[in-house]
Amino acid sequence: MITPYQAKYYAHELTKRFPSDSNEKLAGALVDAQVDLNPHQIEAALFAFRSPLSKGALLADEVGLGKTIEAGLVLSQRWAERKRRILIITPSNLRKQWHQELQEKFFLPCRILEAKAYNNAIKIGNFQPFEIKDSIVICSYQFARSKAVDVHRIPWDLVVIDEAHRLRNVYKTSNVIANTLKNALQNAPKLLLTATPLQNSLLELFGLVSFVDEQTFGDLKSFREQFMHLNEDQVFNTLKARLKPVCHRTLRRQVQSVPYTNRLPMVERFTPEEGEDKLYHLVSEYLRRENLQALPNSQRSLMTLVLRKLLASSTFAIAGALETLIARLKIKLAKQTPSLSLEEELDEDYESLDETAEEWEENGEVEFLSETDQKALAREIADLETFRDLAVSITYNAKGKALITALEKAFSTPSLPRKAIVFTESRKTQDYLMRLLTETPYKDGIVLFNGSNNDPKSKEIYKEWLNRHEGTDKVTGSKTADMRSALVDYFRDKGQIMIATEAGSEGINLQFCALVVNYDLPWNPQRIEQRIGRCHRYGQKHDVVVVNFINLKNEADQRVFQLLSEKFHLFEGVFGASDEVLGAIESGVDFERRIAEIYQRCREPEEIKARFDQLQQELNAQISDSMTHTRRQLLENFDAEVLEKLKVNKETSEAALSRYERMLMDVTHFGLQEHAAFTDDRRDSFRLNSLPFEAANDEIPLGLYELPRRSGEAHLYRLGHPLAQKLLEKIKSESSEAADVIFDASGARPKVSALEPYIGKSGQLSLSILTIEALDQVEDYLLFSAHTDDGQSLDHDLAKRLSMLPIQSLQSGITLDDSTLKNLANEQKAEIQLKISERNAQFFEQEADKLDGWAEDLKVTLEREIKEMDRTIKEAKRAATLALTLEEKLAGQKQVKTLESQRNEKRRRLFDAQDEIDRRRGELIAEIEGKLKQEVFLSEIFKISWTLE
Repeated sequence: MITPYQAKYYAHELTKRFPSDSNEKLAGALVDAQVDLNPHQIEAALFAFRSPLSKGALLADEVGLGKTIEAGLVLSQRWAERKRRILIITPSNLRKQWHQELQEKFFLPCRILEAKAYNNAIKIGNFQPFEIKDSIVICSYQFARSKAVDVHRIPWDLVVIDEAHRLRNVYKTSNVIANTLKNALQNAPKLLLTATPLQNSLLELFGLVSFVDEQTFGDLKSFREQFMHLNEDQVFNTLKARLKPVCHRTLRRQVQSVPYTNRLPMVERFTPEEGEDKLYHLVSEYLRRENLQALPNSQRSLMTLVLRKLLASSTFAIAGALETLIARLKIKLAKQTPSLSLEEELDEDYESLDETAEEWEENGEVEFLSETDQKALAREIADLETFRDLAVSITYNAKGKALITALEKAFSTPSLPRKAIVFTESRKTQDYLMRLLTETPYKDGIVLFNGSNNDPKSKEIYKEWLNRHEGTDKVTGSKTADMRSALVDYFRDKGQIMIATEAGSEGINLQFCALVVNYDLPWNPQRIEQRIGRCHRYGQKHDVVVVNFINLKNEADQRVFQLLSEKFHLFEGVFGASDEVLGAIESGVDFERRIAEIYQRCREPEEIKARFDQLQQELNAQISDSMTHTRRQLLENFDAEVLEKLKVNKETSEAALSRYERMLMDVTHFGLQEHAAFTDDRRDSFRLNSLPFEAANDEIPLGLYELPRRSGEAHLYRLGHPLAQKLLEKIKSESSEAADVIFDASGARPKVSALEPYIGKSGQLSLSILTIEALDQVEDYLLFSAHTDDGQSLDHDLAKRLSMLPIQSLQSGITLDDSTLKNLANEQKAEIQLKISERNAQFFEQEADKLDGWAEDLKVTLEREIKEMDRTIKEAKRAATLALTLEEKLAGQKQVKTLESQRNEKRRRLFDAQDEIDRRRGELIAEIEGKLKQEVFLSEIFKISWTLE
């Protein structure tokens, strides 16, 4: 067992605060995280912290390298520092995925804030719904934009923005969302995540960087003048140097430690039966009618999209939707109001409707029911009933047979595990596929996954899972999260086929499955990437087969598949969709809207072909080879430099992780003693039988505990766990009397040869904590001081090693004259303060250089205008001299005088503007200088008299 003094040291070491540029800063977050250690992710997270004066960072690692994990490490560190006003802004379809990742991998409490939760908060009197105590807030771009006033009101500690390329056109006043968010988040430190920070123009890079920090470059005009032509080396190098402190990018080829398997495409073609084909054309033509009573004008395009997707999914899906439309029209005819909106009713089947609707902005006219409309209602109901009756009469879908054929082919591949995830966009299609597959050899291994999971089999699986994992942290207490885990575990251990709606494309890890079946193919490439990413991810051991279906009678369906396959490369290769292509579309919903438009407006194959060709050409134009080359030159570092950094990170991080885990278990063993049963080596786990302090049972339950990344069949014990936090605080707060300690040199493992000259000697030793506050950050330093009785000083490291030796005896309650120890501690304090001053001076210099560049940028534009004016005056003088007549000469001189007057006015304005720029720069420098002032606190933790035998 460690001594009380060693326990004190460990408790302070585990909770000390590191400077922003320390490689050990993330050690605590790594101990807590349920993620494998990847050096490139640690490097990216450290980059985001590096300068305490930084206003944020742009993390631009290529697709597949885990930017969410990088952000998670940053978030964990902020959380540990008790900086807990944190906002995550993400595309609406990624909200649940972020929620799941942060809870499962980093144990961070999160809340998704959307309209319903926001309105409920207002109803109960909480007029600041974004102010959620001890919880990270997650919301969509559209929601953050619509509540910009609320967002601006909160003094955020950190704002993370995912898929941040959506903001790259913020320099255009027409980009309302980006500009609204920029203004709302002006004072917040920001972390932007995107694989594509630069797509078509350097101005996009200007936009993103200015979103993070407006002082990196001058204004748009000066940026255009200085950096839009990168032919000169000096201009290029200046831009690269400006980007270096704010933008970090790692490439897949640089990260050799992350193995990825291939994607293999598989296409199953089918021909719909006559009835199916007839139904398709009837409903398609209906949806093209100019005046439709069944669809609200304000959402005509969105609802048309949904109905087209259900029509393509199955006859069962469209039959249900038609039934809904008929019932609503009958209510409308009776001049009554339906209890639910059409969006709410269709959302029960098409589960991603609410997320799609949030990004699908439409401005329709207010609805009213004219006499003509009323007469047309009965005819429309009759038409819909005809379509419905036809749909209901079809009990067999050709695509269903194609699914069975595809599964048979895929499962006959020897190297492929016999597991398949089948995605559909409709709950009713999901039910149909369940009935269909129940009549096949796969019937006993089928599991459903959707937004409610309330079928009998799912409930049974959930009940069994709860019983099996009772008393472990696998059970979170959230029925939704636990149900998801239960179904995934069942699929992994017992299942063969999971039939999932879009709910299955978010936040679950299916790396044990290597067959992804797109029964319904989304038109949004980002959704497809999300689906495939459930299986094709870090940790997958097999090549992943991606199955798609092609309707041979539908020209538009074939062209959509061709575009997604050949242009986006979603279904083959090592990483699927390239950064260039996914980045070009900005928002998958916008792309989806373009395709929906083609379906709605084009009937003939030639027309369809022409519109898809046009779409493809536009996409080609957005993906410029020259811009790809520019991006590589600007944002990518030399491999040797990156690889060396990653190697150092791996070594230091692994060493810190191992040391932290060992200290945590040692101090826990000391703190619990009679309250827990430990294994002999106490490395990984212990069983908690009782508590040494009062705490709620639900906060610190009894039972088996283990460190993260072990079996998972226990409560996960980590630095941030309430048990660890209370133990560490208890040990730190207990008073330590001075004591006589006899250290045993022979018991040290491994042997400390540097201490051998001190065997037989005695002296004094102390541990103090030095806390320094400067540049808005707090740093803690643990100072070991020691000397022998004959006046010989031991350096810090040697004193620490001495204090860590096993002891033969300990007698407390003695009195010590510690004046020498205090002098030694003060000497260390002075050295540390000097180092911090030197380091902070470098941070200050970097920030001052940045502000100098910003000021010069703004002045360049003003000065160039004067030079252009001088050139104009020179040409006017020459013209006046060459004039032949007196009248022409007088007119020329008049023009020169006018121009000189304008130039002089511009000069006055230039001097005023330069003075204003210098004043603003001076204010910013003064603000930083104020932060440089150090607040210093030194206090003693313990002191002892020692003898080494």
